[in-house]
Amino acid sequence: MVKTGKDRWTYELTRKAYGETLVELGHENPRIVVLDADLAESTLTKFFRDEFPDRFFEIGIAEQDMVGTAAGLALQGFIPFLSSYAIFITGRAWDQCRQDVDYMKTNVKLSAAHGGISVGKDGPTHQSMEDLACMSACTNMKVLVPADYHETIKAVRWSAEYEGPVYFRLGREKVPMVTEEPSPFEMGKGFVHVDGTDGTIIACGLMLSQAIEAREILEEEDGIKPRVVNMPFLKPIDEEMIIKCAKENGPIVTAEEHQVYGGFGSIIARVVVENHPVPMRIVGIPNMYLGSGDPFDLLAIAGLTGRHIANKMKEVL
Repeated sequence: MVKTGKDRWTYELTRKAYGETLVELGHENPRIVVLDADLAESTLTKFFRDEFPDRFFEIGIAEQDMVGTAAGLALQGFIPFLSSYAIFITGRAWDQCRQDVDYMKTNVKLSAAHGGISVGKDGPTHQSMEDLACMSACTNMKVLVPADYHETIKAVRWSAEYEGPVYFRLGREKVPMVTEEPSPFEMGKGFVHVDGTDGTIIACGLMLSQAIEAREILEEEDGIKPRVVNMPFLKPIDEEMIIKCAKENGPIVTAEEHQVYGGFGSIIARVVVENHPVPMRIVGIPNMYLGSGDPFDLLAIAGLTGRHIANKMKEVL
């Protein structure tokens, strides 16, 4: 019997990794500044606020102002990290993200907490299902979704070193720690988490843990051993890895905690169609709003579980 994530992994907050790493960066680099929009207790930028009050800017409930202010600070040589919920950054402040950050290529780091439907009880008004499509459409933006606590630390540190606009998405709930401190991390690269020969599952963020469970279900029940790939970067996407998987393993299933329109699966499908067409299925949130409820219940309702991924892989094979 395949054990579920609750039985096998240690769980931790990605936003905790974010807050702790900001403090470390603050000690290492005086150019690091942090902005928040009345959510420091939730985004956990309060760690930085308490350590460096003179480099923390509480903008209030004014996300558009926060993005513009961050762009101004970047133009003065600072490295601003700004934080809010994904739905607010890409909803209320998308114009400023596009014009002041992406178009101007300002060195702003957009940290989007509470991404996806695992926001749970906050309900559909706070469940950001469209943010990755919005940001991936921006010309100069680098877009990534860390899988867990360890990968978030690497993502934040990489963002501080990279010169240019970055958008990364974090969650609300504790998620399985499926990577390790030594696990590889490189801009625009995907990594084989579990190797196999019977198709490929490519996942990002929280869905990597579900992809691992899917692989184990398939192997136990049907002797099917798909390759599982962790793909934290949506932009730039690792085209070389995708093409390699298509050529070596054939069918591909993608898994994301995002609307199926315009997200992770759509990006990968473009690469597959243009380079080496193989049968594909996209596991993502169907064209629907979810209700308010337990995060993992909502994932099941939306079809984002290891069992759903396994079924899609059997279908495509």
